[in-house]
Amino acid sequence: MIAQRTLDHSIRCSGIGLHSGRKIQLVLHPAPENSGITFVRSDLGVEIPARADCVTDTRLCTTIGQGKANISTVEHLLSALAGLGVDNARIEVSGPEVPIMDGSSAPFVFLIQCAGIREQSQAKKVMRILKRVEVQNGDKRCALYPASGFSVSYLLDYDHPLLRKRKVKIDFSRQAYTREISRARTFGFLHEVEALQKAGLALGGSLENAIVLDTHRVVNEGGLRYEDECVRHKILDTLGDLSLSGYPIVGAFEGELTGHDMNHQLVMTLLADPSSYRIEELQAEKESSAVIAAQRAQTA
Repeated sequence: MIAQRTLDHSIRCSGIGLHSGRKIQLVLHPAPENSGITFVRSDLGVEIPARADCVTDTRLCTTIGQGKANISTVEHLLSALAGLGVDNARIEVSGPEVPIMDGSSAPFVFLIQCAGIREQSQAKKVMRILKRVEVQNGDKRCALYPASGFSVSYLLDYDHPLLRKRKVKIDFSRQAYTREISRARTFGFLHEVEALQKAGLALGGSLENAIVLDTHRVVNEGGLRYEDECVRHKILDTLGDLSLSGYPIVGAFEGELTGHDMNHQLVMTLLADPSSYRIEELQAEKESSAVIAAQRAQTA
């Protein structure tokens, strides 16, 4: 049996909300088997399950909510939890946003590693993709289809000299996620950042937590962490958005020019067709070598 995983102990940090500019307190707690990932607005006392049916907005980031309580920019933390194979956790947030940290998921990976990860008594449950599911809008497209492990392929093609026809494919393991994806920061264009801040958004955004591009170059003094950092961040976001299905996915994702909105549409389309997937316990002796290798890497 490959076991479910949670945090070994609670851990906290603080940071700035990307859009509000407010200081946010974040606490990660262990959680029981089969409870999944749950967010709590600690200032309001409202619990919000990290599920696709709780998504309330996908503009600029992924926002989940219950009633009037919302938490935005959940995708980077969800990505870190999924990338490290954490199935169950309770996350307290003191305001309407998860802190942006440095714009990547690496600070959350560090936080989780400091808390420690322990195996639980129940078998890990996965969502195995049984047939191709796809959504498309013009030249934007994303799909999930059957595969023996989990991989993400993404094509980014913007009208910018650094972002033309950039494609990356990642076969996931804990090490691959930490090394090749987690440090990729969110990005935006200088003229967009200025317009957002004038509109009262991205008030916490800076060169300390985002890649900013002008018409031909990266504005940040240190440049890029990866040559293709922007497309790798798209993969980081995708993993966080897909985790809102409620389970780790055994299948392959392909995306072209998509973002949070179409990722959400894809997950909802998948969940609406029970014939497109199967929930199963992950038994090592029954799995293909690719899945075994990925899961063993996550528990190493």
